[in-house]
Amino acid sequence: MKSTRIIVLAVALLSGLAAAFVAMRMVAQREVPEPVVAEAPRQDVVKVLVANRDFALGSTIRSDDLSWVDWPKSALTDNYVTQELSPNAQTEFNGSILKQGVLAGEPVRAARMLKSERGLMSVLLAPGMRAVAIEVKAVSSAGGFILPNDKVDIILTRAAPRSLQQVDPFVSETILTNIRVLAIDQQLNETKGESSVVARDTATLELTPKQAEIVSLSRQLGTISLALRSIRDGEVETVAEQSSAVRVVRFGVTTRVTTSN
Repeated sequence: MKSTRIIVLAVALLSGLAAAFVAMRMVAQREVPEPVVAEAPRQDVVKVLVANRDFALGSTIRSDDLSWVDWPKSALTDNYVTQELSPNAQTEFNGSILKQGVLAGEPVRAARMLKSERGLMSVLLAPGMRAVAIEVKAVSSAGGFILPNDKVDIILTRAAPRSLQQVDPFVSETILTNIRVLAIDQQLNETKGESSVVARDTATLELTPKQAEIVSLSRQLGTISLALRSIRDGEVETVAEQSSAVRVVRFGVTTRVTTSN
């Protein structure tokens, strides 16, 4: 009797184990569904004209220097050139001169380009201003460290009047201040990665017509030097425009040096 009961229990246990094994195999063989990835909403984009590389002020743009790229509509401004509104912009901008530098990948703007068959310097000049070139040496131009777009003061050094020659044979006066340097020799921009400073012979300055007269007259009277101003001086202009005389203060004595011989 006892053996029969044991046999029945063993058979039941084995059946249960077999059923569990079959259930586990069925679960393992069941295909696992692939995870569902929510598709990100598509952002509206437009084709915008950008520069293919870095360009400095005064660079000439060619059609292959520009390309169309997708640009989010949400980041679009009215200044950008779009393919929808200007499909022929690459051809239209060919030969244009940049009035401001552009970085690679930066959208180009029509306001920064100028079509001109005239010289580059006339393009860079502000309206009403004149470009005047003066001879300078390294010792009279901050050791050659003055570069295009720097601001300088112009100093005239000339022979002192006879009444002061016993004290000092020469006198100096700052005749113009906060003057923009357009170019040094033929250099319109600081060379990227330049490791040495080269002394230049000619500085081209941006002057008003009145300032141009003062500089031209001063060149006949003595030696002109350029004093480099700090970039932190700001844009406030304090121009000393004495067309007929310059005021000299030395050792507490004030005199006026006539700018005509």
